[in-house]
Amino acid sequence: MKTKGGFTLIELMLVVIIIGVLGAMVLPKLSGRSEQAKVAVAKTDINANIATALDLYELDNGRYPTTEQGLAALSTKPGDLSEGANWNGPYIKKEPVDPWNKAYQYACPATHEGVDYDLYSLGPDGIESEDDIGNWQK
Repeated sequence: MKTKGGFTLIELMLVVIIIGVLGAMVLPKLSGRSEQAKVAVAKTDINANIATALDLYELDNGRYPTTEQGLAALSTKPGDLSEGANWNGPYIKKEPVDPWNKAYQYACPATHEGVDYDLYSLGPDGIESEDDIGNWQK
């Protein structure tokens, strides 16, 4: 008597059911984490990535870009640099956007205490509100 190797339909159905049950247990725990991840990315951009580029710009030019120059001054040499400026950019490849695909907001001089410039994301809702993420926040 020869036996054929392979799986029966019942065995395959059992595997599919087990995978479905495991998925049903794991997915609810992961939902909601994507928004937390986006907030973490925005905080990292604001407090590390873009901040480093702004500090390098300030080191070369003696001041941070003006509000009018904006973050574009980090990727493209501004035409209105002051005497003695030494633009050695680009400091970033392109103007950064937040995880919600909106441009980061920048103002110099700062309107908040304790920082040289205001750099912030408008958050998930895209308007100035309580969910904004800024470099003046601890």
